[in-house]
Amino acid sequence: MRMRIFLVFTFSLCLSAGAADTSLSFSDPDPKIYEFAERASVIDPRIKAYPKIDFLIENKDGKPADLQQARVDTSVAPRGELAIWLMGYNTGLAERINSYGIHYIRPHYANKWFSKICTEKPIGPMCRGNVRLEAATGEDFSDDLDLEKPDGMMERTRQFLIWLTKKHPRGKWETFLSKDQSKVLWEKVTITGSSHGSTTSARFAKHVKVGRVVALCGPRDNYQTWQSLPSKTPANRFFGFSHVLDGGWTADHYCRSWELLGMHEFGPIVNVDKAKAPFQNTRRLITDFDVKGDAKKAHSSVQPGGNAKKNADGTFGHEDVWRYLYTHPVDEVGEPTPLDPDCDKVQAQ
Repeated sequence: MRMRIFLVFTFSLCLSAGAADTSLSFSDPDPKIYEFAERASVIDPRIKAYPKIDFLIENKDGKPADLQQARVDTSVAPRGELAIWLMGYNTGLAERINSYGIHYIRPHYANKWFSKICTEKPIGPMCRGNVRLEAATGEDFSDDLDLEKPDGMMERTRQFLIWLTKKHPRGKWETFLSKDQSKVLWEKVTITGSSHGSTTSARFAKHVKVGRVVALCGPRDNYQTWQSLPSKTPANRFFGFSHVLDGGWTADHYCRSWELLGMHEFGPIVNVDKAKAPFQNTRRLITDFDVKGDAKKAHSSVQPGGNAKKNADGTFGHEDVWRYLYTHPVDEVGEPTPLDPDCDKVQAQ
């Protein structure tokens, strides 16, 4: 498949203006960044290990495998929003999310199954989607997996928030729980990840109405059809950002998922290196900055890190993009664009 580079010249939950939630304040006498790390098994002794899919409590060498992280900056006016990151802990991204006034947590959930199940060819059109949904919910959606509810991302998130509420009252973590703490208030949540995690984020948002989805280098699942299912989360709440040399782009995984999710209804594909925020209010962002032709580097280049775009002074070159993805009011949308006839949406195995 030929690579296609688009050069187009040219965010919010209940807070349509994308501003801080004035009804919520930290009232912290010592405003600062607070970071927390705790094992899921300490927070909730009900959890189990699933060696078949490498979803463990301890690694083979006896080291903890179930560590979870949380972070909040009480010196920043809170938006009353929570970002749940479904990938390895990225300090740089967590820092930026906090700087926008958004709480951040990274729960431990089943995310190492990809090469272990649903590997048959041809693969069933819902196999990976069902596994992702079971990993996220702890409910029985897949015949290839048998998770119990405490081991799904949803329950681990709820238990983590309850723990944080007790551990750090100044952080206002209860904002994201119902009064009886029986539910996470998912419409206050941005579900986000990179690669595998961004794909699970999008699958979960099809099933549960969330405030926003931010998919970095994703979603993928090119032989799956869940992307076209009816969605509890409105399509204008999905945002994506990827590099054009990423293998997920050159193989049409991203353009396919973006269109099946309906993101083309809210603006064109915009090259952020040739445009300025708010990027025509679109949901589909790309970059083509020089990665020396390295597809692996391109894949990880859209989040803060060693492969991200740098300015001449060494600062990151996509700060305005990350801020846009996580804070642009979801009701501010771009113009609908037609489907791309060159994007292969029915891929043969």
